[in-house]
Amino acid sequence: MPMRSIHQQLLDNLTTSVILLDEQLLIQYMNPAAEMLLQASLRRLRGKAIQDWLMFSEEDLLLLKDAMKTMHPYSKREARLMNAMGHESLIDYSVNLSPSLGMMVEIQARDRLMRIEREEELLTRHATARSLVRGLAHEIKNPLGGIRGAAQLLERELADEELHDYTRVIIDEADRLRNLVDRLLGPHKLPNLENVNIHAILERVCSLVRAESADQIELKRDYDPSIPEFSGDKEQLIQAILNIVRNSMQAMHEAGTEAPCISIRTRALRQMTLGTERHRLVCAIEIMDNGPGIPDNLLSSIFYPMVTGRAEGSGLGLSIAQSIINRHQGLIECTTEPGNTRFQLLIPLEKNDENKR
Repeated sequence: MPMRSIHQQLLDNLTTSVILLDEQLLIQYMNPAAEMLLQASLRRLRGKAIQDWLMFSEEDLLLLKDAMKTMHPYSKREARLMNAMGHESLIDYSVNLSPSLGMMVEIQARDRLMRIEREEELLTRHATARSLVRGLAHEIKNPLGGIRGAAQLLERELADEELHDYTRVIIDEADRLRNLVDRLLGPHKLPNLENVNIHAILERVCSLVRAESADQIELKRDYDPSIPEFSGDKEQLIQAILNIVRNSMQAMHEAGTEAPCISIRTRALRQMTLGTERHRLVCAIEIMDNGPGIPDNLLSSIFYPMVTGRAEGSGLGLSIAQSIINRHQGLIECTTEPGNTRFQLLIPLEKNDENKR
């Protein structure tokens, strides 16, 4: 194989973005990773000024121009960069120069690495919490069964009907605790997989929300029609999304948010890493509200059972939603600030026969 072809294949398979510029900082070459970063093809950008497509800070742009004059390479860490589509990234980049080739800029997206680490930690913590809850539920349900059975036997032995009120309290409270433990565990069965359309699921959720809120909450939808059907459990996915939307509704209601609004947006994302697994195509569902936001001290633990910032909240809705999406090999992330809380559900679209329990 010719050496030039080998070099081309190496560049094409790098995850680092590589951009080659001439002395006027015009784009001469980009590898596929750089095309993804700029969200435009080399054919479109060849001969265009780099600063028109990557919004460097004034300081970074001056550094590039000085490096071209002096032919001195340099590196910079944790720089902020925005592409022409308005997407901001935290990056590390290096600049190398050659009299024959020009300036080569290598860009490593830091926010992507940080997101992968955060997702991996989130999945690990949620799996740990789920194992803990399962063990605790087992230890609670065994004696509950004994207490309930003993109360039933005692009720049969009591001749005085007035005393049955006490045994009935014991039985009812044992049943209430058992139901609470079952809710902590989330769905009992594996997903009933079938081809589902995510937009049909979202429309079902929207119809339920409109009925529950009596049209007091504005619903905005921005759907990506290119998202294909995928294998999932329709009822469980409705439950997961409805839990998140209800959480937003209740938070805005309790805070007295003026003109409450929930926006739902879908997008197809390519080459996404969820935890430790890379997926060719991922369905991203964003649920955004203009409510009060989530307190900083709760943000890292909102997907744990019994964690809630609302006085009337059970603390189970988000935990169950995360469990359902995990069973579909995806995850839920959350970012928040006052007036803008965003939950992002990420679900792989490619088929996988191994379903998470």
